[in-house]
Amino acid sequence: MTEPDPASVWTRPRPEPRRRAPGVEQFVAAALAVADAEGLAAVSMRRVAGDLGSGTASLYRYITNRDELVDLMVDAVQGENPLPESAPDWRAGLAAVAHALRATLLRHPWLAGEMTGRPSLGPNSLRRSEAALRAAVALTPDITLASQALGTVQSYVLGSVAAQLADRLAEQRTGLTERQWQHSVGPYITRVLAAGEHPLLARRVHEGEDVDPDAGFAFGLDCVLDGLAARLAG
Repeated sequence: MTEPDPASVWTRPRPEPRRRAPGVEQFVAAALAVADAEGLAAVSMRRVAGDLGSGTASLYRYITNRDELVDLMVDAVQGENPLPESAPDWRAGLAAVAHALRATLLRHPWLAGEMTGRPSLGPNSLRRSEAALRAAVALTPDITLASQALGTVQSYVLGSVAAQLADRLAEQRTGLTERQWQHSVGPYITRVLAAGEHPLLARRVHEGEDVDPDAGFAFGLDCVLDGLAARLAG
């Protein structure tokens, strides 16, 4: 039995769209609209075809299964933004990679889960990976270390975005903004802190400032880049 070729979605010739019928780009765009609004679990071949007023058989002319559809979706969002221009140094280059990835993940909350496994092999994804590695090898010419440095930056971005998306999901689930939630739990926290068992938490509540997500991300990214500089630069 012949093993399926996971790269065939990128190598297989696609039929020309029929007159006034959706083509692969339209199907992918429809799938992205569903995933962005309702999550990746809501994406199915039947749903996507139905949203375009097309039969599922029309979709199967271009895309073999749902896995291929998701691969095409991932590659499509990787091509949304222009590739970063050449940066003056490795730090600016990796920072640009990090900020671009964060923006894409925040636009498409479902994407993070698809970027933690095997890498996408689509043309947009490969071009973006090449650009990211170009920034990393400016830090160290050792391609293995450069890949590890890039992976460290990307892992930070994924973790930071996951926390921000969790806050967004909590707001959607409860109907409370962050400030409204803080107000609702205020009496309980006041009682807990009055007991005196959590002095540092009390300082955080009474003295600490709420940090804007963008500022918090920038601070964490600077810490990551400082660590890479101390470990690898020069």
